[in-house]
Amino acid sequence: MSDRKNKTYTEEFKAEALALLKNSDKNARQIEQELGITAGMLTKWRDKYQVVIQEPGGVSSLEPSDLEAAKREIKRLQRELTEVAEEREILKKVVNIFSRKSG
Repeated sequence: MSDRKNKTYTEEFKAEALALLKNSDKNARQIEQELGITAGMLTKWRDKYQVVIQEPGGVSSLEPSDLEAAKREIKRLQRELTEVAEEREILKKVVNIFSRKSG
């Protein structure tokens, strides 16, 4: 068996690679080969992040893309919906119990 470890990249590296992809005439495959990145990695990063450049000093950082932010919001709303549905079922049972006692 091989002991392959997933290589992790810094946020700065990802931001620079994505900026290179955006500003270069080269396609993602060429940039991945030049940087020694696994094939398809730039596309995944592009879908997951957006590069934000702060004007003073031109420092860039990564933030979740609109799609990634929307996915997170959907997950949050699904959890909230599940919780509210459970609360509603409990309240239905409580109303049923109290309506029997008063009747």
